[in-house]
Amino acid sequence: MLLDGKTALVTGASRGIGAEIAIGLAEQGADVAITDLASQSVDLAKVQAAIEAAGRTCYNHALDVTSKSSIEDVFAAVTETAGGIDILVNNAGILVPKRLEELDEATWDAHFDVNAKGILLCTNAVLPQMRARKQGRIINIASIAGRQGSPTQGHYAATKSTAITLTRVYAQEVGMDGITVNAICPGIILTEMGKENLGSQEEIDHWSNVAALKRLGDPKDVVGPVAFLGSDLSNFVTGQSINVCGGIYFH
Repeated sequence: MLLDGKTALVTGASRGIGAEIAIGLAEQGADVAITDLASQSVDLAKVQAAIEAAGRTCYNHALDVTSKSSIEDVFAAVTETAGGIDILVNNAGILVPKRLEELDEATWDAHFDVNAKGILLCTNAVLPQMRARKQGRIINIASIAGRQGSPTQGHYAATKSTAITLTRVYAQEVGMDGITVNAICPGIILTEMGKENLGSQEEIDHWSNVAALKRLGDPKDVVGPVAFLGSDLSNFVTGQSINVCGGIYFH
């Protein structure tokens, strides 16, 4: 058990990568606070059941990562009941594909509010308690899109580039306090959102052939790297963005 005695908070934990991360951290011994929009309560309850089936405590909270007051309330509640947050996984994200020249301001703003500002607000909310204990792990879920961009995903890619940059800068600003900040850059993961974005079996087959491992990712493939970065095994790793893409991207 890599994470015995730790409490993790995962945003966007109702489905896909976030759900698997939350369950996977529980299986490695952590108690887990799961959060998502109130509209995702049914799916959050399923994740809670899986965490409790793994023998761990689950704290279930509705959370809007674009709202500073919502974040502060939820983080305070988790801290009061769990005693502190040792690991923060900034996973909440949205993607509505659209060509840049057709992009409206509202769509641009919504992506930056969730995918970028959400990281800023959640990280700032958890830093005081981590700083007080001189330890903490912050893990941002970025994307290989943030490294190279992709047609119809320019706005999304820009937010993920921001996530990578925030990771590097936070690492330099809080390292002296015993806090590490790292990012995971998933490739094409066959979540519900991932399948919708690919659109067809032909596209799935194409990108499977491009990947060095000749397959696309399962959400469970992201869990191991997150557990590593959340554990003491990664004590000397900070400011890094790790590609978890099966060999689609190599920089």
